[in-house]
Amino acid sequence: MWIVILIGVIFVIAFSGIRVLNEYERGVIFRLGRIRKPKGAGLTWIIPGIDRMVRISLRIITMDVPPQDVITKDNVSVKVNAVVYFKVVDPVKAVIQIENYLYGTSQLAQTTLRSVLGQVELDQLLSERETLNMQLQSVIDKQTDPWGIKVNLVEVKYVDLPQEMQRAMAKQAEAERERRAKVIAAEGEFQASTRLAEASDILSRNPMSLQLRFLQTLSEVASENNSTIVFPIPIDILTPFMQTLQNKVKKDEK
Repeated sequence: MWIVILIGVIFVIAFSGIRVLNEYERGVIFRLGRIRKPKGAGLTWIIPGIDRMVRISLRIITMDVPPQDVITKDNVSVKVNAVVYFKVVDPVKAVIQIENYLYGTSQLAQTTLRSVLGQVELDQLLSERETLNMQLQSVIDKQTDPWGIKVNLVEVKYVDLPQEMQRAMAKQAEAERERRAKVIAAEGEFQASTRLAEASDILSRNPMSLQLRFLQTLSEVASENNSTIVFPIPIDILTPFMQTLQNKVKKDEK
């Protein structure tokens, strides 16, 4: 009877030490407080009461950085939040070098966000987002390397500007659009006047071209509007008749 009970107890103890690790997990083993070689994916067994296993995921972790109050280099107060993508590359360091690597990485990301973005002006923060992302990634990755953490990417998600700054930027953008519109209109007027000057110079060299252009314009106007058009007869057309009349008058006087 005692033998059956003993075998049952041994079986229960042995069964309680069975652990199953997924492909993306590693098990950091502590035996009587001393670190052992991490266990890989699959079925593993630890000594109950003697060994303690900590599961560590090797998948990429997506962490939201809460909005941070940042004062830029040009003394503009903004709220900025970001997202950090990182993963554990050394499970042993992630367990023994820091108490909670998730909390530690989050706090480090928040302080680094305020520190790095506080060194740039607002225009840089809005226009050089890619450069700042790379700088943030480099700084955080350097700090988390002793923890066995690899930071893959840091992205600034949103920059919340004060209302007065938004209005000022809107006015600035509107003024810039008006300036560009005036410049484009002025360039168009300049090009049109240049072309008109060239055309008038060409027409002035040949009076018949001017007459033909005049008749062409009259034809276009007549085709668009069904109305009576009164236009002066060119003097060149009346000149022969006037000369004939003058000659006839002179003959009568004689």
